[in-house]
Parts: sequence; structure tokens; C-alpha cells
Amino acid sequence: MDLIKPSRLKRGDKVATVSLSWGGAGDNNILWRYNIGKKRLQEEFGLDVIEMPHTLSGTEFIHNHPEKRAEDLMLAFKDKSIKAIFSCIGGDESVRMLPFIDFDIIRNNPKIFIGYSDSTITHMICLKAGISSFYGASILAEFAENVKMLDYTKHWLEKALFNNSIIGNIDSSSIWTSERLPWDEKNKLMERNTQASIGYELLQGTGTSTGHLIGGCIEVLEMIKGTDLWPCNDLWANSIIFFETSEEKPDPKYFEYWLRNYGSQGILQKANGIIFGKPYDNLYYEEYKKVILNVVRDELKLIDLPIMFNMNFGHTAPMITIPYGAIGEIDCSKKSFSILDSGVR
Repeated sequence: MDLIKPSRLKRGDKVATVSLSWGGAGDNNILWRYNIGKKRLQEEFGLDVIEMPHTLSGTEFIHNHPEKRAEDLMLAFKDKSIKAIFSCIGGDESVRMLPFIDFDIIRNNPKIFIGYSDSTITHMICLKAGISSFYGASILAEFAENVKMLDYTKHWLEKALFNNSIIGNIDSSSIWTSERLPWDEKNKLMERNTQASIGYELLQGTGTSTGHLIGGCIEVLEMIKGTDLWPCNDLWANSIIFFETSEEKPDPKYFEYWLRNYGSQGILQKANGIIFGKPYDNLYYEEYKKVILNVVRDELKLIDLPIMFNMNFGHTAPMITIPYGAIGEIDCSKKSFSILDSGVR
């Protein structure tokens, strides 16, 4: 996969925030939290943060006007002074922007876009336009984390976006949390409880496997099957696919249906490996593993395909930042994961 890498971020760069799905950042009862995330970008990362025209227009307006969301995204890409675009938060229907996207604008103005969850849609838009984007932190969740941004999340974000050296080996976080404290200003000094992590799990595979990284939130990817955004077969070939599930905590039966579809399309047979994020709240941890092995090992007979589980990306904190198209490596003997590229140039 030959994607254009965006330029790295530097202190003093201008960056934009966008609301491409849920518009809560602009709601009166959430704006305080947006401002915390913005302040962290300014003070801890040294960035000049601006909003696009509709970033803070609120839930109702954002829901009713997918064309304005797309307009904000196009304006942010076109503006040469803006060096990166940060998603405020995910949601569940940013796919509605699709009719209003100009892929040429994105292709001709490569820059960093970062987000996760429903931002998977925008990542697939960037992929279709031929540029690399970044599966990682959002303003309202990670940058606005109560008390302070989690160190692990911050470290790997800086490594991916601000540093043009190889990202390298990524050790598992020693802690994890899915605790959801209500986004109420009176709670802003409460830290979430964390638990010790057991680290990565190797479900199957031997030796070392490499491939370009492609994937996202598995529920969101369901929304684009059959659309113009769905990656062509060549983009899945020789890949390491990354999948994660959301706070919706999908039933293992649906997880099995979706994964089986990737086998029916021949996508899993083309991959060089798969990595799975930790399930939210650790719910269905064993059930998901059983589903994965049932589909991949037992039904598809892909007994040599390396599969890693319980990894730090997606909805469970803390998280790494994954550049689309970068070369990932699964080392089965060491139960390790590395990114053999830089995220930026």
C-alpha cells in the first residue's frame, strides 16, 4: 500500500478540531470538557488550535447537517496553514458525509487526520484519497481525560505525529481502564480506576509476519461494506488488519457474523496477520477469542495466520496511535508488535 505520509507536527503548528459525527463538543453541558482537551493541545503539545465553522454547533445542528460536517473537513484540508485535523469524538453516522466528500481536495492537501471509533469512516475516506491517517486519540475522550492525559497514550501519540523516525517496538501498557465517569464538570478532578494488564495474547501463529496496517472499529466498518469507500482487494492483500470493538460491546454472535464475512470476501485469506484491541470492560474477552479461532482456524483453516489479542488501541484506555499504511510486525516468538515505519515524514 503506497499512501502519502503527511508532514510531522511541530510546536507552534496550527491544527483544527472537527465534529464529524456526534456534535456534543458544542453542547453547553460538554463545552467545558472540549476546552480542557483544547487547552492540553495548546499547553502540552504547543499547538495553535482553531475550530472549523461548525465544530461547536452542537448535537442537533451537526446531526441535521452532514453536508456542513463534510464542508468543515474539506475546508480544513484545503487550508494550507492547518497542519493537522483532530476529531472531537466519534459517534455512529459520519458515513452520511460521503455524498459531500471531494477526494481530490484530500489527495492534493495531505495532512494529519486523527480519531477513532466512528472516525473509521474518515480514515477510509483518507485511504480512498491515497493519504495515511492515524487511528488514535480524540479531543473529548483522551485529550480531555480527567486530571491528566494518560502517559502511554501521550507517548505513542507524540511518537507517531511529532517524530519522523521509526516508531519501533510497542510494549503493552501495564494498565487498562474502560471505566466511564459521567462527563459532568463536577467530576473533572476524579481519576478513572485502572487495572493491571496481562499484556498481549498470541492466539496462533509462529515466526515473524509483516504487513501494512489497515482496519478500524469493526462495527463502523460494517456501515461501508458495499459502498465506494470499501477498500479494494489489493488494499487488503499482505496486510496486518487491526480490529477493535466499541463501548456498545457487540454480542459475540454478531462479532462472529462480521468476521465470517471477511472470510467470505477472501480478505482474511489475503492478510499476513490480525491484531485485536482489548474489548471494552473486558466483556466477552474469552467469547471473542473463541469466535476468532472458530472462524479463522477452524472454518477457514488459516492455522498459520498470526493473531494477537488484547492490544492497546481503540475504546479501552490507554491507546497507541496507528498510522494507516505503515508496516506493522507481529513477532510470534516474542509475542511483540512493532511498527517498522515512521508515521510522518
